[in-house]
Amino acid sequence: MSASIFESTHGFPRASVSLANWRSAPWNVWAFRHVPELIPTARIASASTAPEGALADPSPLLRETLLFGDRRLGVAEVLRETFTDALVVMKSGRFVADFHAPHFTSKSRHILFSASKSVAGLLAGILVGEGRLDPARPVTDYVPELAASAFGDASVRHVLDMQTCLSFTEDYSDPNGSFARYRRAGMLDPPLAGEPPETVIGFLASLRKGEGEHGERFTYSSPNSDVLGLIVERASGQRYPDLLTEKLWEPLQARTDAAITVDAEGTARAGGGLSMSPRDLARIGEMVRCGGSVDGRRIVPEHWIRDTACGGDGALQGGTFASVLPDGRYRNQWYQVGDGTGSLFAVGIHGQWLYVNPAAEIVIAKFSSQPDASDDPVRRLNVALFRAIPALM
Repeated sequence: MSASIFESTHGFPRASVSLANWRSAPWNVWAFRHVPELIPTARIASASTAPEGALADPSPLLRETLLFGDRRLGVAEVLRETFTDALVVMKSGRFVADFHAPHFTSKSRHILFSASKSVAGLLAGILVGEGRLDPARPVTDYVPELAASAFGDASVRHVLDMQTCLSFTEDYSDPNGSFARYRRAGMLDPPLAGEPPETVIGFLASLRKGEGEHGERFTYSSPNSDVLGLIVERASGQRYPDLLTEKLWEPLQARTDAAITVDAEGTARAGGGLSMSPRDLARIGEMVRCGGSVDGRRIVPEHWIRDTACGGDGALQGGTFASVLPDGRYRNQWYQVGDGTGSLFAVGIHGQWLYVNPAAEIVIAKFSSQPDASDDPVRRLNVALFRAIPALM
């Protein structure tokens, strides 16, 4: 509803979208909603037969305003300035606002990018609760192929909290750096002429240790999450999409199929490849808000959710969110807000968010098509919106 506040950016032919431009505006608006048409994916099937409920009118929320610095902004204006594709708000377990931009519906799927990492963290917690995964054990107990890599002397806990020491630069704009090579290994970018094809596990096995030791500090590095994906596969004995389907998607009663990108060997991109509907993303957040349960059914151990929201020592010193969240921390592939509300969030490049505020009983799922992968002013505006919403609902 209220999609008229945006102009459509779909006035170009499908043939103009390719691996070379799919993350760039304006092609990203279409591409982020149709990833399986561009990149190989594995299906995460919904087993629910329950129909999706009626959309909640977002108009009352869109008419509200919030203070951002010295500016008074309408929520509709904030959604425009943050390139919003969908915004879903839950309050006390009910959907209270569903905003969709043009050509987006309740069944549309959108890529999460790095918000996918937080789903991997939940799967790890499920396996810990089942006694099949021990965060204190070495990575190589589960993935021996990484013995000669930077992960050879790292623990699962180091990976979960991104406290590994890697010689790796997370630079989204460098077409020739290690991150670009990482994308090519996951089949997210076109191959370079003359470059031998590489797989995700081959790339991970090639990473070398940086200066320092594991466990010294939080350093955001996406390869950690793909290592975690391999760890949960080996610990469970199941392929990542099958494990996600059985342990999360079906118990959650997700209403639509999800998908996850895979490399040439079929290895799932746990660090950034998930696509799903906005309401199903919100359902994940609601499960987290309720301590790992849905309608009284336990999905993730309560102690794992509590540890994710309040545990660890991964201060965001020098990290992406250090200036936005001075008291924030990182634990189990989730960010802690550190504002006394117990709030935590998952986030992905180009503006993907899942924000959970247990104190206010609020869950916010947001998909976007930001032109820039990482944009500090837009990030600050999004955080301001999420902090304002409890008082606006």
